[in-house]
Amino acid sequence: MDLRDPQSFARAYAEHAPGAAQAAGAILGPAGRRAEVEDVVHDVFLRLWHHPEGFDPTRGPLGAYVRLLARSRALDLARRQQVAARAEDRLRPAAAAAEPAVASQAERRATERALIRALATLPQPQREAIWLAYWGDLTTSEIASRAGVPQGTVKGRIRLGLLRLRTELETSDVAAGFLAALSQLL
Repeated sequence: MDLRDPQSFARAYAEHAPGAAQAAGAILGPAGRRAEVEDVVHDVFLRLWHHPEGFDPTRGPLGAYVRLLARSRALDLARRQQVAARAEDRLRPAAAAAEPAVASQAERRATERALIRALATLPQPQREAIWLAYWGDLTTSEIASRAGVPQGTVKGRIRLGLLRLRTELETSDVAAGFLAALSQLL
């Protein structure tokens, strides 16, 4: 089957998309997550369309390959969601502790500006690692893979960057509430 041919690809999709959805659904759970299953199936077939050479018919049938890709994508998605939930749980107490100190909207904006200025002082690798970890919801291993560096390097960049942020924010009186929350993370 030539997956570069649109008609052959359409037949492959019609034949193997249900199996991919079943494999993803087994990982992602109940029907309430139907949109996520559909996204996984879409990603799998988009990858297959862009990189049909990834499928080697000598290693097994196309259906098995598609189900394996779907299972892997679903596991990645489930892991990212677990990491995001853990990060949210970890940051919730810090945010609650900082909330009384940051009372008004104007103070919140001033704190945000102080944080942005402090982030701008960091070296690009540290700033990027912190951004991807805390706002991009990526794990240190995902950041390491993306940056092409060892995981320990990423952990060091995050730690050094947070310490440097702390130092920068100590000079800013408007960021006192955020600094207290940041201290809990270090």
